[in-house]
Order: sequence, then structure tokens, then C-alpha cells
Amino acid sequence: MTRLWNEPAAFADEMIDGFVAANGRYVRRIPGGVARATTSPRGQVAVVVGGGSGHYPAFGGLVGPGLAHAAAMGNLFASPSTQQVYGAARAADNGGGVFFTYGNYAGDVLNFDAAQERLRREGIDARTVTVTDDISSAPPAERLRRRGIAGDLTVFRAAAAAAERGDDLEGVTRVAALANERTRSFGVAFTGCTLPGAEDPLFTVAEGRMAVGLGIHGEQGIDETDVPTADGLAEMLVAALLDPAELPDGVASVSGARVVPILNGLGSLKYEEMFVVYRRVAQLLEEAGIEIVDPHVGEYCTSFDMAGTSLTLYWLDDELATLWEHPVDTPAYRRGAVTATDRVAAPAATVTVADEIPDADDSSRAAAQTVRLAVAAIADTIDAHVDELGRLDAVAGDGDHGIGMQRGAHAARAAADAAAEAGAGAATTMQRAADAWADRAGGTSGALWGVILAAIARALGDSGTPTAADVAAGVSAASRAVTDYGKAELGDKTLVDALVPFATTLAHGVDGGASLSAAWAAAAVSADRAASATADLLPRKGRARTHGEHAVGTPDPGAVSLALITAAVADVLATASEKGTPS
Repeated sequence: MTRLWNEPAAFADEMIDGFVAANGRYVRRIPGGVARATTSPRGQVAVVVGGGSGHYPAFGGLVGPGLAHAAAMGNLFASPSTQQVYGAARAADNGGGVFFTYGNYAGDVLNFDAAQERLRREGIDARTVTVTDDISSAPPAERLRRRGIAGDLTVFRAAAAAAERGDDLEGVTRVAALANERTRSFGVAFTGCTLPGAEDPLFTVAEGRMAVGLGIHGEQGIDETDVPTADGLAEMLVAALLDPAELPDGVASVSGARVVPILNGLGSLKYEEMFVVYRRVAQLLEEAGIEIVDPHVGEYCTSFDMAGTSLTLYWLDDELATLWEHPVDTPAYRRGAVTATDRVAAPAATVTVADEIPDADDSSRAAAQTVRLAVAAIADTIDAHVDELGRLDAVAGDGDHGIGMQRGAHAARAAADAAAEAGAGAATTMQRAADAWADRAGGTSGALWGVILAAIARALGDSGTPTAADVAAGVSAASRAVTDYGKAELGDKTLVDALVPFATTLAHGVDGGASLSAAWAAAAVSADRAASATADLLPRKGRARTHGEHAVGTPDPGAVSLALITAAVADVLATASEKGTPS
């Protein structure tokens, strides 16, 4: 369990601050995470990794000469926001383009892709290879859907070594894709992990049992079995990875192949136990005729305090073998001898200027006060339900939905308050809330709520009083934007299952002549019913997809939080209607 923390919502930020304070030789704090404290050659491709916190040494611990140039670091088990990824990329850019690589999770893909597109619009070329090494998360025919676990290390190292030998962005991308294709992992867990402030672990396994096919975000395994002996576990892991269906392209036979084995601890398993397991792993690989190269036993990608382990096999060819020997010097991972380089110069002192507030008329400023009250009600509602949202998310996900929503809603409230007090109109007040939510929350929900609020903001305007039709149009635009951005559809068991009925009901009510307050109240009831109905659905999108059967019988946390929010805003609109204030 987690014993030492201050405010759970501040844990990731405080952890990063402490990590930088302890490793100033290697890293410097940047907006969005950390970057190398040392200089890199001009024109070198910048390798940017990242993901949620809670996986140390991934991702900040792998920043330094020979490995990553920067790491975007999100909240615990939540992807970094688009702004965090963008900030890390800009801090790392050496003029040779930016290469992103990270585990294949929905929130990470959404936010890294958005940052990549922003870089490209600014004239900075950027490419991506997602890591898909976990064989338990999808069958071989669907490898692109697999998630990334401890195989991150092999892909990160290959990409970084290619960048440092002078490969251009296309070459780095090619090497990383090859490394990913030749990496396979499989893991087990004996206990779940417990996030700061939580009373219970994200999942439990009965005494003497273990979860098989775990994820690195506290997800349950895809199966459960009795805990074997150390030798029995080694035999299970090796057998799964040497299955002929799992051999990479170009590996016709295991006999004579060169393999880097990585036995990875997930946070609480003792090194001594892993050494006992690895003893048998090595025997099995040698008996199969495999040449073992540079075996790794230790913690490379953890899951906070989870007790478990995973085995990764990295199948080398001549090029990958050469790149693997490239020296590395980072806070948590060192290989060979790295030539010293100069430190990055400290930035010149700058004067921070508050963002200019666009002009607005009195009517829109009055409407902005209603927006401010609505955002405050959202934050209060999330506070009241944060534990329940986390519990729902832990059933088949990673349990971070509540704390992520809380971080986003609080940031949105602060931004809306500041904008309204500065005289902003309704659109600007809502847009500032949207930006703050997306940046602070991170993860899939942070990105999607940023999209929702931004779409509504565009419909409100900064002049005049928004009409019921304006608001309904904004919500409809938000519904379309979310489905376009997240690619989820009705029936996938996501926020969309509540958002689409809400938007449809609201539009019908307004079109039929109902007031905004009345139409919104009816739509909120529709959203609540739709959210409850997601309990019967099997997840087809996001992190819960891999463990879909566990989610049946439990409503989707994203849909539930949307229903709670629409109900809270309904109360604000009702009060505004009674007082005759703009709504």
C-alpha cells in the first residue's frame, strides 16, 4: 500500500519535483515533465517518451544521454495532456524532428497524436511508434491493438541509439518499428496496487492465486490460476513467449536466435525472488537453443506497488544487436560509458504576462457568471463522487478516473473564476476552463472534456446572451467532436453512450420550444438512464477492452461522470431561470 503522500491529487507533481531535485545531473524540470540536463547535437532527432506516472523508472528515469531526450509525465496511470506532450517535445527539439514512442493506450494515443499534429502545423516534423509488446492483450492477428508494458525499454533504446548514431527521423522511426515487432512480453501479478489516498487496491487476488496477463495500470489479469513454484512460473512465461504464433517476422526458428531477456519487477516483488525465477528462465532459453544476450533482471516498468513480474524477449538481428550496445546514462538505467556533454544553459529570466482577455459586452459577461457557477458545481459534484468514480474505473480499468476528473474540474473552476473576474465573456470563460481541464487532468477523460467544453464555448460567443438554441448547438457539436476525436461509437461502453442521448434529447427539447432549463433537465435524466444502461455493455474501446468481461454489470465511469455533471448543471440552470439571470 502507499504510505507517504500529502494531497493525492498533487502526488504526481510533487514526485516529479523530488525526482528532479535528486537527479539534477541528468534531468531538468520542463512544462509537461522532464528533459535532459545536458546538450544534444544540433540536428539530432529528439526521442520523446512518456505516459502516466506510477511506472518508475519509466518514464522520467529513462531520460539522459543514450536514451530519451525528454519524457512527458502525466498523473498516476493517466496519460499526459496534449499540452504536456507538446511542452516536452518543444523542450527536446534539436532541429532534427521529434520522435514519439510510448505504450499503446487510448489516452496516450489521443494526446500524443494531438501534440504531433500541433508540431507539424508549426513546421516541426514528428513521427510515432507505439509499443505493442503485451501478448495477453490481443491475439497475434491483432498486434496493433496490443498494449505496451515492459517492452517499452527495448523500443526506447533502439530509437535513441539510432538517433545518436545520426539517423534521420525516417530512419529512427524504421528502427523503432523493427524493435517493436521483435519484442514480446507476458506477465503475472500476485496483488494489485493501491493509489495514494485509496483505501483498497485496484484489484485483489485470493491467497495462493495469481492474475495472469496483467496490465501496468493496475488492471486485473485476463485469467487467474494457483501460484506455481518459481520454476513453474518461469516455465509458464517462457512457454507463452516461445509459442510459434508469437515468433516475430523473420524468426523462423528459436534455435540459434539471439534474445535479450528482461525479467521485470512490477513494484513489490523482491529481486531475490526474480533471480530464482530467472535461473530457470535462462535454463529454458538455453535448452531451446537460444543465445542469451545481456540479460536484465530488475525494475524497468513498474505498476506502483504491484507485486508481480513480466518476462520480455527481445529478438535481435544484426542491426538491433549493434544498437543495443550503444552506451546509456540515465538516472535509473546505465550501460557502458557515455562521453560527458555540456549542461543546458539556464533560461533567461522572463516576465510572465497574463493572457489578454478578449472584449466582451455586458450581456456576455453576465452569462459568464452562470458559466462560472456551472463549472463550480461540476467540481463540487466530482468531489462528492470521486471515490465512487475511482471504484467503478477499477473494475476493469486502472482506477484513476475519479482523481483525474477531480484534477481537471478543479483546474477548470480556477480558470473560469479567473477569467470571469477579469471581465471575460461566456465563450472565453468556458474556453479557459476547457484548456485548464485538458491540461491538468490528462488521460482520455481530460482530452475529451477539453473537447466538450471547447465546443460549447464556441457556441456561446463573447457578445450577447446565449440562447437555448446556441447552447443546444454547442452540445451537439461537442457530441460530434468527441466521436470524431475518440473514435468511439454508441455501444462501445464509453462516455459517448451518455453524451449522444443527452445531446439528442436537449436538441429535441429546445427545438420543441422548451426553455433551456427545462430541456437540459430532461436531457440530464436521459443521460442518467443511458449511463446506467452501460452496465450491460461489453467494452469495445479504451483500456477496459482487454478485460471486458469484468466490466459487465458495472456502468462505465465516463458515462456516469457525464450524467452526474449534467445533473449538477441542471440545478444551476434552474436557479438561474428562477432568478431571471442569463443561462
